[in-house]
Amino acid sequence: MMKSKNIITPLLLIAMVIGITIFPLLFNKNAEFGGADGKAKEMVTEVQPEYEPWFEPLWEPPSGEIESMLFSLQAAIGAGIIGYGLGYLKGRNKPKDHTHA
Repeated sequence: MMKSKNIITPLLLIAMVIGITIFPLLFNKNAEFGGADGKAKEMVTEVQPEYEPWFEPLWEPPSGEIESMLFSLQAAIGAGIIGYGLGYLKGRNKPKDHTHA
């Protein structure tokens, strides 16, 4: 009885994540999903049209796909570091089992 409850929760969570991901794509087909950087630039230009940026990027990715890939890679590395840290903290507090040879 306990095993079936343990498998239902992760499956339900996975289904919810898939639903949250697919829902906007299905019901908002002609929408533009832009990033926050573009919106911020538009707002600054609207509020103060004579604004000049302080500096330019050192390197611009050749395409939006590469920029998205680099952003995803950055997020994955960050998630890995956070996951490792949380696992380390959780494992540090567990008593060690020295019964195995």
